[in-house]
Amino acid sequence: MSSSASVWLVVVLAVVTANLPYINERCFAFFAIQRFSLLKPFWLRVIELLVLYILVGQLGFALERSEGNSFPQGWEFYAISFCLFIVLGFPGFVYRYLRRDHV
Repeated sequence: MSSSASVWLVVVLAVVTANLPYINERCFAFFAIQRFSLLKPFWLRVIELLVLYILVGQLGFALERSEGNSFPQGWEFYAISFCLFIVLGFPGFVYRYLRRDHV
C-alpha cells in the first residue's frame, strides 16, 4: 500500500470511528447493551470514543511501521491527535444531542 493510500485510510477510518459512538446505540457497534435502558449513557460514549481513538492510532502506527520510517512521538502528538479525533466526531455529536428530537 502506498503512503498516500495508507494516510487516507487512517483519515477515513478516524472520521467513521469518531462518529460511531454517537450514531449507534450498540457498544462498539456490535454489543447490545441490555443492562441500561434503550439509550447508551454519555459516559459510555466517551469511553467508547477513547478506545476507538487508541485502536485507530495503533492502526496508524502499524501502517507507519510497515512503510519503514517509524518516528517516536511525545505527549504533544497524542494531545493534538485526540483533540482532532474529537473534532472529527463533532457531526455525530450534533446529530445525537443538538439536532435530533429526543423521545
